[in-house]
Parts: sequence; structure tokens; C-alpha cells
Amino acid sequence: MFNARIAGIASYVPSDILDNEMLSKMVDTSDEWITTRVGIKQRRILKKEGEGSSFLGEQAVKRLLQSTGTNPEEVDLLICATSNPDYRFPSTGSVIAHRCELKSAYAYDIQAACAGFLVALQDAAGYVRSGMYKKVVVVAAEKMSSMVNYADRTTCPLFGDAAGAVLVEPTTEKVGVIDGVFHVDGEGLDHLLMKAGGSVKPASHETVDAAEHYIFQDGRNVYKHAVTNMLESSLDVASRNGLTMETIDWLIPHQANLRIIEAVSSRAGIAPEKVLVNIEHYGNTSAASIPLCLDEYKDKIKKGDRLILTAFGAGFTWGAMYVIWDI
Repeated sequence: MFNARIAGIASYVPSDILDNEMLSKMVDTSDEWITTRVGIKQRRILKKEGEGSSFLGEQAVKRLLQSTGTNPEEVDLLICATSNPDYRFPSTGSVIAHRCELKSAYAYDIQAACAGFLVALQDAAGYVRSGMYKKVVVVAAEKMSSMVNYADRTTCPLFGDAAGAVLVEPTTEKVGVIDGVFHVDGEGLDHLLMKAGGSVKPASHETVDAAEHYIFQDGRNVYKHAVTNMLESSLDVASRNGLTMETIDWLIPHQANLRIIEAVSSRAGIAPEKVLVNIEHYGNTSAASIPLCLDEYKDKIKKGDRLILTAFGAGFTWGAMYVIWDI
């Protein structure tokens, strides 16, 4: 039986920066207020006219193919994790596959909010382990600025735009995606959502006037559940694989809020130097945050290192994954 290894990683962020000083001129906030509460100094914003999440994903996937020496026609499948699709249909994955000339690949989207990358990676590992596909691209592409209300001081400092991608291939060695635990609790619906634009409440003059096409977040409720659930799932996947926080090499949490990351790592008892963090420069990039962070620290992570990846998002949906690095 095959295992599924991560054979390559790449990411992309737009060049335009929106820092806290600039935000303070748009809404009633300050650098001190934002930094103290969420640990974010700046975020990247895609300002390219007429382009959405697929543009971000396209750049990340092209970098991935180039860095791994992969012929686009060798790719069997592309899975795109996004909460910001270009359109309600067709899938953003299909747009990315076309732009990257993945002529032999099937492509589709999954929606698991900020946990999307982990869920897509679990899917990719399943395909590879089964022998169905040999080369699977997982891309998380999030133009978060498209759903941010820049008049809402509670949410607009949080989010940035980015994409990250990995190549998943079969191996007979015990490396790659070893195990994952995933959960969903639909009772979290009211605490983190976009209220309008779907089939329950289609777009109308009333929904636009009421600013219901932006992220709505009950911050306290989300914080509480994110800390508890990311912690428990990380400890769960570690325990069932005979690991402790002392024996893992790196914890890579979803970059939602520095206070959440600090609370999870502190309660888990993991040394701060083992926790990879880059939220200060990019903000919360939703599903793209974990691959973006992995790519930034890829020169620090060594082959054979034991990683725990964990994320929490709307739904509520959350989980953790045990990966042995093989790049």
C-alpha cells in the first residue's frame, strides 16, 4: 500500500501591502489596537482588476510545477480549497487547471473554510493511497479581501489574500500524510458566516444595503471554540501516533489570530520555538495560511521532521494532521 508524500510546496502573495497605519485611516483603529489583540502588522491585498482567487492559485501552482520539475500534463487531479471562489459556478479549481494547462487533470473545489487546506490534503492522500491518482495538486486560494467590510473595525484588520500549493505523490516509505482527525459541528453556523449571497438569502438591494455580503464573526465565540478544538485535535492525532509535544518537531497552526496560536501552544505544552508563525506579515489568509507558512519556513524544516498541522474554521469545522516531512 502506498503512502502519500508531499513532494513540493509553493505559495504566492500579491505585492500590494495594507498595513495597520493605512487601515487606521480607513476605520477607527490603530496599530497598537490591532497588534495587541491579534498580532497582525500588515496583510497583502490583490488589487489586480478583474482577477479573483484563481489568479492567486494560478501563480502558486505554476511556481509549484516549476520548482518540482513537473510537466503540467502529468498532473492527474487538482483540488482547490477556497471560501472565495471566482464564481458560484464553475469551480475555481477548473479555472486554475485551465490557466496552468493541466490538460490531463480533473479539478474541483472543496469548501471547509479555514480548515480547507487540511481537508483537501486528506482527500489527496486518500486518492494517492488508493492508487487512483499518482500526482495530485492541492491548492488553497483565498482572495479574502473580496468578503471584507473595510468599515467594520472588528473584522477588517484580520484578513489578507494569498495562495499555497503542494504536490502529493505516492511513496512506499512511511513519510508524508500519516494521519488526520477531522470534526464538524453545524451549531457554529450563526457565529461565523456570510449572511447573504447564497440560496437561503439571495442577493438583493436589501441585503447589499444591510452589508450582509461580508464576513460576520462573533469573535469571542469563535476564539473560545478555536482554541479548544485546535488543541484537542492536535493532542488527539499526536496521542494516537505515539507522539508528545516534546517529540514532535513543529506545530503549524492556522494563522487566524496570534492570541489563539499562543493559547493553543501554551495549553499543549509545546515549546514556543517549535511553533511556526507568520501572521504578523500576512494576516489570516484562511485555507491558504498553513501552506503559506510551510513554504516560508521550508528551509528550516528538515526531511524526516514530524509536523502537526491544525486548523479551525466556519462550520464549525476543524482538525489536525500528522505529517512526516519529505522534501
